[in-house]
Amino acid sequence: MRALPPGARGYILCAVLAAMACVAPALTGSPTPWAAVGLLALLSLGCELVRLWPPLGSRVPEGIGAFFPVVPAAVFLLPPAAAALVALPGGLVGTVVQRPVAVRRVWHCAQQSIAAWTAGQTFGLLRGPSALGGGPSAGSGPPAGLADFPYVMLPAAASAVAFCLVLTALDSGILATAERRPAAVAWRGLVTLSLVPHCVHGLAGLMMAVMWRSPYGLPAALLVLLPMYISCWVFAQYHRERAAHQATIRALVQAVDIKDRYTRGHSERVGQASAMIARELGMAEDRMEVVRIAGILHDVGKLGVPTRLLRKDGPLTPQERRIIELHPEYGHEMVRGIGFLGEARAAILHHHERVDGTGYPYGLTGEQIPVLARVVAVADAFDAMTSTRSYSRARPVPTALAELERCAGAQFDPTMVRALTGAIGRHGWHPVVTSDEDLQVISPSAPPAGGGGAGPALSALPGQGPRQAAPPAPADAPGPRRAGDGT
Repeated sequence: MRALPPGARGYILCAVLAAMACVAPALTGSPTPWAAVGLLALLSLGCELVRLWPPLGSRVPEGIGAFFPVVPAAVFLLPPAAAALVALPGGLVGTVVQRPVAVRRVWHCAQQSIAAWTAGQTFGLLRGPSALGGGPSAGSGPPAGLADFPYVMLPAAASAVAFCLVLTALDSGILATAERRPAAVAWRGLVTLSLVPHCVHGLAGLMMAVMWRSPYGLPAALLVLLPMYISCWVFAQYHRERAAHQATIRALVQAVDIKDRYTRGHSERVGQASAMIARELGMAEDRMEVVRIAGILHDVGKLGVPTRLLRKDGPLTPQERRIIELHPEYGHEMVRGIGFLGEARAAILHHHERVDGTGYPYGLTGEQIPVLARVVAVADAFDAMTSTRSYSRARPVPTALAELERCAGAQFDPTMVRALTGAIGRHGWHPVVTSDEDLQVISPSAPPAGGGGAGPALSALPGQGPRQAAPPAPADAPGPRRAGDGT
């Protein structure tokens, strides 16, 4: 708990108190169907423990309990306070891979409980129990065991949306207080990713509740879990495919690092800076992942450049420079057939374009340059200026940001420069290189792992020695060297 900022600690405490208020009526005065509560709580617990017996041999990803309809079924079958109780066991035993473990478990319990209570209240306000048949207010509804279709779909959908929105609001709040992310940005990304799954599994929960109230009772309701178990397996397959994608990216990055030893770790740092810019711009989580991958793979085309040029100690000849300037096109051709890269391919091809049209390979200008390419261009130049290389020494981060601002409008998109400056101003720059581990977006607030203080104000192509003058730059180039060239 001490590792969390004071604001996050206070936020979690408030959530726990709110969850206690939600479950209190079930424990004090209101009549509670304890048999149904106990059975549904055990089912919720079993859905989390299913990770101990992975479906069809596949590794079950973290949080798979949310992919079963037990909690939504409890929302439809029980009073709100009792439904809040059912949500507690799953949150308590869910796998936690990051510290502090105990605090995260308590947070998940409180979060699920508050969301279930809110969903139950929404269901009741829209006469859901009556429409379901046999509920607490079923006097004016259909006979017990018969649901009022299609009306019951409305309160069920509304409660599923309410459940999702409460979870999302709580998550965005903890991200804002613990990681200092803009709450609005976190909210948009979380809603986009979670709304449809929650609605689908809310529908499955409604099916489970209807079958429970039918003459066939509990056995029929349990059959609903079978297709959800299959969906769990499909979800696990998706995560296995994503892990394979990460392994592909990691292999390409390691190959570039081995070939160009002067820039080891550069690719991952550019991915980290690109993600910081994307987050500052308010990009959705899925697009932020694409721009991170684009930053990581932006120099993959160096695999097609002769090693002797990448490792040359002296200045490059004009012909050698032209060969190295082909690496964006090489990179684009190399990843053309990798379908999951999507928009990242354009960023790989155009990350050396300049907004004034003097870049390469095609001399695009302004808005003609893809957005992700403009993001990666700034991140690439920034890391080149804040990294020590054989041909240049590192200088302070403020110096690098000042140079980017000086070149904004000619070489770089001013919006991207302002975004990077704002992100670093809030979170600092703490590059962490994890070439031998899974590639992840590093939290800007994470403690520095070493290095990363500062870099040269202007970068040069690989192969320019520390005492060699750079080739003459065009008259409109920003300074004696062009920031970001050849990184």
